[in-house]
Amino acid sequence: MHLPEHSLEFLLGYDGREHVLADGYFLRFEVKQVQKSERVPHGLSYSFTLHGPDSKRLLGFDNAHAVRARGNRFLARPVAADHWHRTHDDKGRPYRFESAEKLVADFFGEVERRLDELDVPFEVTEHH
Repeated sequence: MHLPEHSLEFLLGYDGREHVLADGYFLRFEVKQVQKSERVPHGLSYSFTLHGPDSKRLLGFDNAHAVRARGNRFLARPVAADHWHRTHDDKGRPYRFESAEKLVADFFGEVERRLDELDVPFEVTEHH
């Protein structure tokens, strides 16, 4: 998989960001360029997470390890490690990385969904 230069720069620009939201919730972003491989075909190591006021991860998109599709223990783990965690105790479900822009849109869409469930406004109060 080849990421266009503008997409690579777009994602790398998120590295180290933290967005503080209402009521002490926050978003954390880590993105590093790594050697491309079967496990990481796009050449990026990433972790986009939503945390509660107690710092517990509530949801996240990352590629730290591969996960199996839910519901079928006989399916082999996918080679690519991209996956996401819908809740704090979700072990992960495969995520199909298509583009940098779609990853960001999917993450923010899930953040909005989760914050709606928690009745927390999706307002960034500060970022660094």
